[in-house]
Amino acid sequence: MAVCEVSQYMSGKLSVESFYDLSRPTDTAVSPDGQTVAFTVAESDPDEDERVASLYVVPTDGSRKPHRLTRLPGASSPTWSPDGSRLAFIAARDEDVSRRVGRQADASADEDEDEADASAESDGDDDSDENEADGDDSDDATAGPNGDEPKPQVWCFDLELGGDATQLTSFDEGVSEFDWSPDGDQLVVSSRDPTEEEQEYLEQRKDGGPIETERLQHKVNGVGWTDEVTTYLFVVDLDTGETERLDEATAAGPISDASGLQPAWGPNDRIAYITSDAEHPDDTYATDLFLIDPDGSNVENVTDGDQLLGGPKWSPDGTQVAFVSGDAENWYVPSEIHVADLGTDEVRSLSNSLDRTVAMGAGPHWASNDELYTLVADEAKTRLVRLTPDADAPERVFEAQGDYRAIQTLDVGGDHAGLVVSDPSEGWDIYSLSLDDVDATDEVDAESFKRLSALNTDFVDEYEMPQTRRVAYESDGWEVEGIVYAPADFDFDDPDPLPTIVAIHGGPMSYDEPEFRFEHPAFTSRDYLVFRPNYRGGTSYGQEFAEELRGQWGTAEVDDIVAGVEDLTDRGWTDPDRVFGYGVSYGGIAQGYLVTQTDLLTAAVPEHGIYDLRSDYGTGDSRLSIEHEFGTPWENPDTIDAASAITDAGNIDTPLLVMAGGQDWRCPPTQSEQLYAAAKSQGVDAKLVVYPDEHHAVSNPERATHRLEQILDWYERHDPAVEVEE
Repeated sequence: MAVCEVSQYMSGKLSVESFYDLSRPTDTAVSPDGQTVAFTVAESDPDEDERVASLYVVPTDGSRKPHRLTRLPGASSPTWSPDGSRLAFIAARDEDVSRRVGRQADASADEDEDEADASAESDGDDDSDENEADGDDSDDATAGPNGDEPKPQVWCFDLELGGDATQLTSFDEGVSEFDWSPDGDQLVVSSRDPTEEEQEYLEQRKDGGPIETERLQHKVNGVGWTDEVTTYLFVVDLDTGETERLDEATAAGPISDASGLQPAWGPNDRIAYITSDAEHPDDTYATDLFLIDPDGSNVENVTDGDQLLGGPKWSPDGTQVAFVSGDAENWYVPSEIHVADLGTDEVRSLSNSLDRTVAMGAGPHWASNDELYTLVADEAKTRLVRLTPDADAPERVFEAQGDYRAIQTLDVGGDHAGLVVSDPSEGWDIYSLSLDDVDATDEVDAESFKRLSALNTDFVDEYEMPQTRRVAYESDGWEVEGIVYAPADFDFDDPDPLPTIVAIHGGPMSYDEPEFRFEHPAFTSRDYLVFRPNYRGGTSYGQEFAEELRGQWGTAEVDDIVAGVEDLTDRGWTDPDRVFGYGVSYGGIAQGYLVTQTDLLTAAVPEHGIYDLRSDYGTGDSRLSIEHEFGTPWENPDTIDAASAITDAGNIDTPLLVMAGGQDWRCPPTQSEQLYAAAKSQGVDAKLVVYPDEHHAVSNPERATHRLEQILDWYERHDPAVEVEE
C-alpha cells in the first residue's frame, strides 16, 4: 500500500481552530403577531474559553438583518409577552444593571429607545463591532453581589419603551424556567427553595463537606449529586415584585432536576405543569399533566400516570392542552403528541398512526384552535407535521424542505413559523415560513420560506464544504440507510477509495440526517469519507425497526454498521484497510461491541460510553433505564453480561483512544477507564483522555478543539497509508 508524508496528506485541511469562528442559533420564539423571530446565537469566546449566547430579533419578512439585543454573555428561553410588546429571557448577570444605553454615549433618549426596538430602522449588520453595542453593555456583569456568581433570573426588554433589559426576578436559587400570565402582569417561574436546614447542608457541601443523600436517584448528568431541595412553582407580580409559592406544584422524579416543571400559563388563567405523582417518584419515569390556579388552589391531575410527558402548550381558547407523551418504560416506542380536552376530560393521541417519534426537543405548537404543528423524525429527516386536535390524522407537510436539510427547532406565532435549519453546505441559520405555504412541494412555491440570517457565510465561503449523499443497503433482510459526507472533489461515479470514518450516533434511540457539523468538513478536507449509519435500534423508521435492538445491545447495530461499510467498499468509495470509528454515548458503546466482535475498524475512538452494565448500575443516572431494558444485575446477570462489551474484552486488538468526561453521570468515566485498562493490559495500543470538568458532552471550546485534534492524530498514527513524521 502506498505511503505518503503527513504534510502532503494534510494539505488544504480545515483548521481545527476555525471552530471558534462558528455561530449556532439555538432557541427561537415567534412574536404573537407572527412578524418577528427572537432567537439566541451561541458563539465561542476565546478569551473566557466558553460558549456564550446572545439574543437577537429579526422580522419574518426578511426586510432587515438580525438585530442584536444583548451584549452581555448569556441568554436563553426567549419568550414574548402575550401582547408582543416585551421580550423576556433567562440570564445570569450582575443584578445592578440600571442604566440605559443607546447607539452612542451622547445619544438622546429617543435614540436610546430605538436601540432595543425590534422595529428600529437600523439595517446594520450586527456582526460588526459598531452594532455589538446594542442593548446592554455593562462591563461588570460577570460578578454578583458579594462577589458570588450570579444566579439565572428572568430579564426583559420593553420593545416599545426601549433601553436596557430590566430584571424581573430575584430568587436566591435562580430561575430555571418561566411563562407569562395572559395579561402580562405576572410570571410563573420554577425555582428551588431550600429550608434553613437544607441551606446549611448546601453551604457545607460547597465548602467541601460530606455528600449525604437518601434519594434513589442520587446523581443526574449535568446536575451532579442530587439533594433533597424541592423545586416549586412561584407566581411573581411584576408591578410589586411580590412572589407567591404554589406549595402543591413541586418537581419530582428521576429526571426532574434536569427537566423541571415546564409551566405553561393558559388563556383561561390556569397553569399547566409536569411532575410525578408516584409514591416513589425516583423509581419511575412516568409523569402527569397537572393544572393549578395562580393562587395555588384547584389542583387537578389530567392524566393517568403511565407515560413520560413534556412540553405542555395551551390552545388559543384555553380549552385544550397539547403535550408530548412517551412510553415511560420502553423508549423504543415512538413518542406522540397528545391533547387533553378539558371540556370532555378526554386525552387522545394525534399522531399514533404516524408511527414516528416526535423529534428530540420538539413539542406541539398551536396555529389555531383547529390546527397544530410539530417536528417528527421520519426516515432520517426531521420534518414538519400538521395535526388536527379532534383526530389522529397527522399530515406530513412542507416537502419544499428537501432531503438534504434538517429542521432543528420550530416555533409558531401568528401566521408564521420560525425555524432553525441546518444545511450541510451552509451551516445553521434562522428561517421563517408562512403557514399558508406549508403545503409547498418546492422552494419556488414556498415564496415565504426565507433565510433570515447568514451566521456562517464567511466560514462556508472560506472552506470547502463536503458533498452529501443518502445511501441505502441491505442488512439481515432490512433496508438500512446512512448518510455519507465526501470531499468536495470526490467523484462518486468514478471513485478512488478513501479512508472512511464511521460516525456512530448515540441513543440508541436517535438518528442521523443530512446536517452541518463542524467535524464533517474537518474530516473531508483531510480526504476522509464520513459515514453515518442509521442502524436498527435508532428512531425515525418506526417502532418495529427500533425494537430490533431492545434488550439485545451488540447485535443488530453491529450487523448494520458492518454491512454499511461493506456496501461502501463494494461501491468503490471506501478503502477497507483504512476504516476508523468515533461516536459519543451509544456511539461509544457500539464501538465497544465492534472492537470485541469484529475486525472492522483500523482504529477506534469510543467516547463517553458504557462497557460494563454491572458496574454502571447505580453509579450514574441510568439505573432505571437499565432495569427497564435488561433487569437488574442480580436478577438477569447473563443478559447484563451479554450486553457488556467488557465481557469479550479479551478479543480487543484494535487501537483505542478512549475519551470521557470527569463529571459525566450518564456514562461515568470509570466505564472508559475499564475499557482502556482492558485493552492496555493486553498490549493493545490505547490512550485515555478525560476532561475533568465535562459532563456527557464536551462543550468547552478549548476542550472541543483538543478532542478533535486527538481524534485526527489517532487516525493518522494508525493509518497504514500515512507515515507519521517523528
